[in-house]
Amino acid sequence: MDKFLFVTDLDNTFVGNDEALTELQQTLSEHRQKYGTKIVYATGRSPILYRELQIEQNLIEPDALVVSVGTEIYLDGSDTPDSTWSERLSEGWNRDLVLAETAKYPELVPQPDSEQRPFKISFFLKEESAHKILPLLDTNLSKCGLNIKLIYSSGVDLDIVPRHSDKGQAMQFLRQKWGIAAEKTVVCGDSGNDIALFAVGNERGILVGNARPELLQWHNENPADYRYLAQKFCAGGILEGLKHFGFI
Repeated sequence: MDKFLFVTDLDNTFVGNDEALTELQQTLSEHRQKYGTKIVYATGRSPILYRELQIEQNLIEPDALVVSVGTEIYLDGSDTPDSTWSERLSEGWNRDLVLAETAKYPELVPQPDSEQRPFKISFFLKEESAHKILPLLDTNLSKCGLNIKLIYSSGVDLDIVPRHSDKGQAMQFLRQKWGIAAEKTVVCGDSGNDIALFAVGNERGILVGNARPELLQWHNENPADYRYLAQKFCAGGILEGLKHFGFI
């Protein structure tokens, strides 16, 4: 067995199947201790909401934490975001200008203050309005000269972030920092904001059995033999996938 890089979304991926989560955490902890495997959580949650979940579920400490849909990276339990990553995201980002433009759309309902971050502005947007609003918003923000992108997931969450920011690019930043090959990296997810994890390269991918329609559609339209659709849900599906790829 060699060390590998394990990167997972949290809600409805790593978390959501308590019995399997206990087994998965024990397996990962032992693998990290024996072989030096790196554990990364990549979540849409803010640092505040991540800590709430970590305490509630007694999650093992990761080697790196990617929060707010890839816009912040915290290494080795630090409370300060990685400055190299933050500098990379600051080019072409103008938070005040984004807020001025989004204020023109009454369909966009701001998420709580805890979810508004230096490089992420988040709204609730109903699915029935999304098909009309998203193309308009994307066009108008681009006309303002903003280097941004829209991430819409779970039929309700809209995140506006710098174009060079997402879970996938954050994962590759860490993979390169630690010198771990793509074939020794596994990524896990369940929803639209996890597509970036699967689409960025040929890292091994595990879609949990409870994956949402937007992720399944993308998976079906972009087949790859280095991606695995599990039968079991949440942590059970991750265990299934790790065995499939021979990581455990």
